[in-house]
Order: sequence, then structure tokens, then C-alpha cells
Amino acid sequence: MEVIKAKDLSKTFRVKQKEKGMKGSIQSVFRPQIAEVRAVDGVSFAVEEGEILAFIGPNGAGKSTTIKMLTGILYPDGGMVEVLGINPTKKRKQLAYEIGTVFGQKEQLWTHLTPYDNFRFFGAIYDIKDRETEARIQELAEVFELGEFLNTPVRNLSLGQRIRCEIVAAFIHKPKILFLDEPTIGLDPVVKENVRSLIKQMNRELHTTIFLTSHDIGDIEKLCKRIVIVNAGQIVLDDSMDHLKYHYLNKKVVEMKLQEKTPLPSVQGITVLKENGYRLKLEVDTAKIKINEALRYIDTEQVEDINISNIPLENIIMEIYKSEGRAQAAL
Repeated sequence: MEVIKAKDLSKTFRVKQKEKGMKGSIQSVFRPQIAEVRAVDGVSFAVEEGEILAFIGPNGAGKSTTIKMLTGILYPDGGMVEVLGINPTKKRKQLAYEIGTVFGQKEQLWTHLTPYDNFRFFGAIYDIKDRETEARIQELAEVFELGEFLNTPVRNLSLGQRIRCEIVAAFIHKPKILFLDEPTIGLDPVVKENVRSLIKQMNRELHTTIFLTSHDIGDIEKLCKRIVIVNAGQIVLDDSMDHLKYHYLNKKVVEMKLQEKTPLPSVQGITVLKENGYRLKLEVDTAKIKINEALRYIDTEQVEDINISNIPLENIIMEIYKSEGRAQAAL
């Protein structure tokens, strides 16, 4: 079942433009130059119930504007949007009871209150009975391991602890859809993994639909099975993560530690990225040569350690942006 639907969604902003020179600046006060900026330009997509979707793009691509239209904060200029069968522009308050939001760079918790008091406050906002709110707090506090700091003022918490509390606050009313905007920004690697695990757990156990925006490649790779890439207000690509990697960059990175230097013959599909003493880093194009065939060119008796990994998703996304740019230039 589709819980988010957007068809030909568009949003244009009218912005003042500054003129160069003193004379232009004075005139602009009385007769400012107005330009129209097309932030979202005919975007169409749908999200299935229980899906974890990555909605990504460079700064200024239209991600935040799209999310604001999905949640009813902004009104679209054109097109149709529907979330859980609700029109956000007409019934924003009704929709608020069904969705949750977490913005990694913006606090929604009262910092002078404890997490427990914040959760009680949010329970009251969503008209949840006290007994149900209390049970929900205890359940989520156990899942998110908040026991040690549940009664500590938020201002005294670490960033990782605060983000966990932000997610719990967004889950108090059992939202059907959770919008996450940079949920792991600024967190250390261990805390990031903990937050990702908790998000996956909520999705698995409660079947919560997750709409994620992030510049952290780890968030996207480890949480999402589908990715929508936007650029200049338009969707550049909508595909599965697996097909994305296979279709755009059929490459693997092979890192090895050898017992002694071993010359590598020139083979089509194998590129030496780095050679430092007994360490070797290769890029294997699996569209030209299979990984097991590539390894046959290396004396396995000389290999002390080996690691095979995918090309970083960031490289794939950059390649897509470049391809889009070349396509635009050709028009």
C-alpha cells in the first residue's frame, strides 16, 4: 500500500536579487529586483508502507522543500501530494498525529527539561492518556537504553544521547511515517551504528515507514533498499540500492597485504589504485572481469590478508550527477 504519493509536485519561490554598486543598492530598497527560483520542478514518486527510502541530493536540490510540502509546512504551487490518504495542505493538524519528524540539526526537546518530562509533554500534545504515555516511555526507554539519563536535563546530555531522545520523542505517538533529516550528523561512528540499529528495529517491529535524507553515505547504505536522487528540483534517479551499484559502477575495491612484492600483469578490468611496499589496492571492473578471475592473477601464497569491498556510494552518486550534467549539456 502506498502511504506517500506525489505527482508533478512543484514549488517556486520569489526572491530578491541584490544589485552591484551603491546606486543599485539604494534603488533596490524601493524597486527590488525579484527573481523566481524553481525549488521543486514536477517531482513524482510514491513510497510503500514499511519502506525505508533515501531521498538525497546536493545542497539546494529541493530535498527540504519537498519534505516541507509532504508534512504540510509549505503549500505546493502545482501538482498533487497525499500522505496516508491525507492532503497535507488542507489537514496538516490531522496528519501531525500520524507522522513523526527528527531533524539532526534542530532541537525539538526542551533543553531545561529531562527526557522523561519532555516525553510526558509530547504525550499531552498528542492527546495520549497518562497511563498510555507512561507505558510508552518505559517501553521506548528500554529499547533505546535511556535509563541512565532519563531524568537528566537535556542540556547536560551528549549529542548521541540527545539524538536518541529526539527519536523517542518522535515515536511517542506511534507514527506511521517517520521523517528523518540528517539523524546521525555529528555523531561518532559507534553512536551512529547504534542509532541506525534502533531505526531498523523500529521499522522491523512496528513496520514504520522511514523517509530519510542524509549526506552520510553510511546511513543510506545500511538503512535503505531504495534511493531517490534529486538535483535542481527534479528526480535524477529512482532505483533500488542493489541495482544502483550494479548498474552505475560495476566495480569492487580489493585491498591486500602481501608477504613480498608481487608484479601484477596488465589485465583489462584491473586497475592498480595504490601500491605501497607489500600493500596493494586494486579496482576490479566486474563488467569486464569476474572477481574470482581477477584474483587468479595474484599468487595467493603471497597474500597475508585481503579485503573486498564495494565502491563507496558517494562515488556512485557523483558519477550520476556527472552523467546528468553531461546529458543536460548535450541538450
